[in-house]
Amino acid sequence: MPDHRFPCENCGAQLVFAPGQTSLTCPYCGHVQEIPEGEAENLSEALQEIDYSGTVARLEDQASYEDMQVLRCPNCGAETSFPEGTQATTCPFCATPLVTGSGTHRHIKPAALVPFQLSEAQARDAMTQWLGSLWFAPNGLQDYARKGRKMDGIYVPYWTFDADTATDYRGQRGDDYYVTRTRTVNGKTQTYQERRTRWRSARGQVARFFNDVLVLASTSLPREHTDGLEPWDLHALTPYRPDYLSGFAAEGYHVDLKEGFTIARAKMDAQIELDIRRDIGGDHQRITSKQTRISDVTFKHVLLPVWMAAYKFQDQSFRFVVNGQTGKVQGERPWSKWKIFFAVLLGLILAGIAAYLYQLYGEGGSISFDGGAGIGQDAGPSWLREGG
Repeated sequence: MPDHRFPCENCGAQLVFAPGQTSLTCPYCGHVQEIPEGEAENLSEALQEIDYSGTVARLEDQASYEDMQVLRCPNCGAETSFPEGTQATTCPFCATPLVTGSGTHRHIKPAALVPFQLSEAQARDAMTQWLGSLWFAPNGLQDYARKGRKMDGIYVPYWTFDADTATDYRGQRGDDYYVTRTRTVNGKTQTYQERRTRWRSARGQVARFFNDVLVLASTSLPREHTDGLEPWDLHALTPYRPDYLSGFAAEGYHVDLKEGFTIARAKMDAQIELDIRRDIGGDHQRITSKQTRISDVTFKHVLLPVWMAAYKFQDQSFRFVVNGQTGKVQGERPWSKWKIFFAVLLGLILAGIAAYLYQLYGEGGSISFDGGAGIGQDAGPSWLREGG
């Protein structure tokens, strides 16, 4: 985002946003400065939906753009803004060292954001607890993550889309029924129930209004990780102010508006298909055709808070993301080869013991407890004898 400075009134140092608060804090002298509250009309304006078709037709209104100073990672390609004066840092997405080499990009500026609610310490606790709950995770990685380098707070770009849809469909409804059949098994006649399906034509219409279909506008993070951070409470959106970004980085979007809507349409279509199947009813459904009319498409560009950690452990890179609002954690699944080895070894030992006991007691006989005579074909207490 554009460079903004928030000097401390006491010592002149840069103030940073305090997660979970509505204030900026000086990391040196502790001075607290409240962020001005947005007026109701400002919030309403920030959260106002923007007409999608009109925006695309105008190739995005120039008034909605802003220039953003970024550093581009040569490894993963992420473009991330950093505080003014940054000359060298580390990519929060892949831990690659970054040095001077900034550029300016023109982006649609965000209308609103969800401020960070969790501090770095709270996010780190959530991450280490998540690692501790994973089976076969290396113990060393959990310790390294707990004592590792500082986590990065990133505002990640998203699109939200609203749309009104109506879908005409044709298909078939399948209802199961059963008939009684007979068969011969070992010379004996048995009866059984055979399931069959009766199909009939179906047609109709389903309608749904989609509100705030969320689409990640970044390509720097695996989508399965960020999807796993949902749900987000978008009622906590507040009008965009640079104050909330002080002390944090903000990524510019790589997924443009049209591409974002294509992804949103795929999400809508999946829900519409579920609605059609529910409307057809029965035990089985076939959809042969559907035509969807979509109208009143609107969008917002918002920023959502994510704590990130990228660690290199035993020559492997691991990335973890923590929802900065709820503390939900996702990441790349680490595996301990030694834990897997010992688990497999233990399994083989237990299987061997079970096989030995089965041979000892199950088929060939059992231990004799009568007079201490040792192993006998039919000896042993009644609960060990076959059929006893």
